[in-house]
Amino acid sequence: MTIRVVIADDQALVRGGFVVMVGAAPDMAVLGQAADGAEAVALIRQHHPDVVLMDIRMPVLDGIEATRAITTDPDTAAARVLMLTTFDLDDYVYRALRAGASGFLLKDTAPEELLAAIRTLAAGDALLAPGITRRLIREFASRPEPGAYSSPRLLESLSARERELLSHLAACPACQRDLRAYVQVARMLPRGTPSASCACTKIRFQMRASRWLSIFGR
Repeated sequence: MTIRVVIADDQALVRGGFVVMVGAAPDMAVLGQAADGAEAVALIRQHHPDVVLMDIRMPVLDGIEATRAITTDPDTAAARVLMLTTFDLDDYVYRALRAGASGFLLKDTAPEELLAAIRTLAAGDALLAPGITRRLIREFASRPEPGAYSSPRLLESLSARERELLSHLAACPACQRDLRAYVQVARMLPRGTPSASCACTKIRFQMRASRWLSIFGR
């Protein structure tokens, strides 16, 4: 079985190198190449590849948004997206995975490892660069055990009014989104203004409230 691949990267030299590398593999074929995310989405809708090599930082439409467009469209969702980047940043990893990427590698990955990753995704599995996997494992291991915040004693520092507000917050997804927005608002307002003080008060409550949301089973 030949693995059909589309390659998207805004740097012509890098893109050309990937085309040569993948095209030389006996079990792979390059169906097309794109210089930006929008072009990549169009190619995938046209050719329906098995795997897409997707750069993150591209003009017109970046790789993460292109991945989201691919994975949320029933017509193209079968394509497996392998994100490639020069930047080893956790934010890129989380955003790419949330967008539906099946793999994440750095561009300095050895050629044989990249080809192996394409085969892994084509077989239906997922893959992350070893360094990224180690960081994710460390982060997961550092999280508290389930129920660690369930002790009633943790509520003792909250006032009756705060407990009342928390019960409403836990039942209201829109309220939770608003609290996250207050953080951004406070960062933009001059320190000491009434609006900033109000926002900061909500932020301080939000910082405390985030610890208690699990108590309400949310």
